[in-house]
Amino acid sequence: MIVITAPTGNIGRRLLSLLVEAAPAHGEELRVVVRDPARLPEAVRDRVEVVTGSHGDAATVERAFAGADAVFWLVPPDAAAAPEDGWSGFTRPAARAFAAHGVDRVVGVSALGRGTAQAARAGLVTASLAMDDLIAGSGVAYRALACPSFFENLLEEADSIRVEGVFTDTVAADRRAPLVAVADIAATAAGLLLDRSWSGVDSVAVLGPQDLSPEDLARIMSEQLGRPVRYRRRSLDDLRSELLGYGLHPEFAEGVVEMKRAKDLGLDAGAGRPSRPAVPATGFARWCAETLKPAVLAAPEPVAAATAAATAATAVTAPEAVDAH
Repeated sequence: MIVITAPTGNIGRRLLSLLVEAAPAHGEELRVVVRDPARLPEAVRDRVEVVTGSHGDAATVERAFAGADAVFWLVPPDAAAAPEDGWSGFTRPAARAFAAHGVDRVVGVSALGRGTAQAARAGLVTASLAMDDLIAGSGVAYRALACPSFFENLLEEADSIRVEGVFTDTVAADRRAPLVAVADIAATAAGLLLDRSWSGVDSVAVLGPQDLSPEDLARIMSEQLGRPVRYRRRSLDDLRSELLGYGLHPEFAEGVVEMKRAKDLGLDAGAGRPSRPAVPATGFARWCAETLKPAVLAAPEPVAAATAAATAATAVTAPEAVDAH
């Protein structure tokens, strides 16, 4: 039995699609934890067991993890809470349930940065790494998927790229760092959840094929979109003021600022790529052609400003911030 949390988020829905096809051949059944079962794809509803509720709720995870062998764990960032409450606080009931029900293996979405000079003061990343320690302390075998910022964060900039030919961030224009496509995270998680051979606690870096700077991103976007795209750097103070203006929890807003500062100081830059990655890495040019270009060329759709700002700001599991469960 494999349990999937956040099955309707950008990572979870891709993972669910992969496992629905692959799990039967491995003798695995699937169970999902979801607030609103109606949001599950109709094609999979009859192929999974559904536990309705939040996976941050003790009663829900008690039901969800009974008889479970493996769990996919993803915390939806909560911009209305302090980072420690948002990650470790949300995870504590699950950690107790892992131990109580004898769950064998957990695969969680986390962040790069462990062991770096910036890790202790990296805001949301620091909170995510503390969550990893909490899960590891429950006694389960654990693999933390150590992820950099996602390609998909740029989808929040689609309107700006369409109208102004501009995308923004707070890092230096020439700061190279890894990025990743959410599809690669889902594929890596699927492989680990279907593999019963691993044990112990470790992290698995999930990275794109090369480090890229904002200048590199602008060049590749310009090539793929057939129009000039440029990078505009914004200050951390401006970012802080914008987040607070949207009503985000002050500690969460500061956590975003600290994370961005740490990334500009090289938080993600030291990650080494495995010689044999678990899944083929998606290149940025391909992702632009397949995902960003259709979004930029599409007619604009109204997006609530606070939702867009919170999602774009949250580089750790950012695409999950709105629709994780």
